[in-house]
Amino acid sequence: MRKVYHKIIQIVGNVIAVEADNVAYNELAEVTSRRGSSLAQVIRLQDNKVFLQVFAGSRGVSTGDEVRFLGHPMQVSGSEKLLGRIFNGRGAPRDNRTPITDDMIEIGGPSVNPAKRIIPRNMIRTGLPMIDLFNTLVESQKLPIFSVAGEPYNELLARIALQAEVDVIVLGGMGLKYDDYLFFRNTLDAQGALSRTVMFIHTAADPTVECLMVPDMALAVAESYALAGKRVLVLLTDMTNFADALKEISITMEQIPSNRGYPGDLYSQLASRYEKAVDFDGAGSITILAATTMPGDDVTHPVPDNTGYITEGQFYLRHGRIEPFGSLSRLKQQVNGRTRPDHRAIMDSMIRLYSDYKGALEKQSMGFMMTEWDNKLLKYGKLFEARMMDLSVNIPLEEALDLGWKTLAECFDRTEVGIKSDLVREYWPKDAATDGSN
Repeated sequence: MRKVYHKIIQIVGNVIAVEADNVAYNELAEVTSRRGSSLAQVIRLQDNKVFLQVFAGSRGVSTGDEVRFLGHPMQVSGSEKLLGRIFNGRGAPRDNRTPITDDMIEIGGPSVNPAKRIIPRNMIRTGLPMIDLFNTLVESQKLPIFSVAGEPYNELLARIALQAEVDVIVLGGMGLKYDDYLFFRNTLDAQGALSRTVMFIHTAADPTVECLMVPDMALAVAESYALAGKRVLVLLTDMTNFADALKEISITMEQIPSNRGYPGDLYSQLASRYEKAVDFDGAGSITILAATTMPGDDVTHPVPDNTGYITEGQFYLRHGRIEPFGSLSRLKQQVNGRTRPDHRAIMDSMIRLYSDYKGALEKQSMGFMMTEWDNKLLKYGKLFEARMMDLSVNIPLEEALDLGWKTLAECFDRTEVGIKSDLVREYWPKDAATDGSN
């Protein structure tokens, strides 16, 4: 039987404090006041003082209200009944349907024992050439999408959710505008992908503490499905909102701030979530893609800066496109040598020539005389951006490779592309002219 406490000794913002014993960090409590009951979570232990973040806020809570500890941390169902459902940051239904209480599991557990992991070896196809061809997404990988506010990172995540060849999508939204939440819900529903999706949505109007629980909710459900043999893709947006929620609570707790006011354990907080990415030996996998906005487009901001030390590469989203320079999948070499023999050659050659195009573009803008080679590069660069970088392009990897060869053949002679002659003989379009002028 858990004790009930009738004296709240401190109320600061949405954080209350009571004197209690035998209470664990992250344990849940029920706070009963005149307005009703609300859940709270233990966020700090100091001697015999227990500090709790009240989910619904402390408005209406008085020092004589009742606090009852529940004896367990936040839990979420791991049932397959979650598929097609939408929940808020504390696991309550947001879709006005029946709550699910089957197969309850604790959230925020430790990352997987390395002995249970296997080396990443399988590609996740997305239908986006800038990912599949140039920065292949690999099962169990953890990758951020670095962006600035206003870029279509949520639209990109929705496209990936619709097209990724996985069994289950788990979407975690943090600090979303209500319009963004409706966009995800309506897009996935209209395209028939909601039936394989579980959504945990925290909007900007919801309590701050619920923002902190969204990644843990999403990852706990993902782990449950992965252990059952499912290939799970976890999409998180926006991790900067998650970090800002951490900062807000640490300021309330009067903790000593670190860089730009963020808590000193920001790296550990981010790593404990990203490290849930895993390919289980004998079971399924968890892959994480997380949108991370960079205030002022500053990659040295604490959130993207710490993230870069944890993850296995990154995608840069600028001007509505995934940038070929700076974007990186460190695990792509694990799979792109096993897709098609020409994959790595096409990838290397096209990026090299696009880099040369950027130089030719600068040369043109400065008014220098353009050579025949420069003009070929200018033609190539425009085709590359339209056929490969445009996010509306949706083609399988094999078609993207063939389109790469077609683009090269339309702009260059086969001796100018820097690809081994045996690959050129096999894959160069048969109806292409040899002088790059067609």
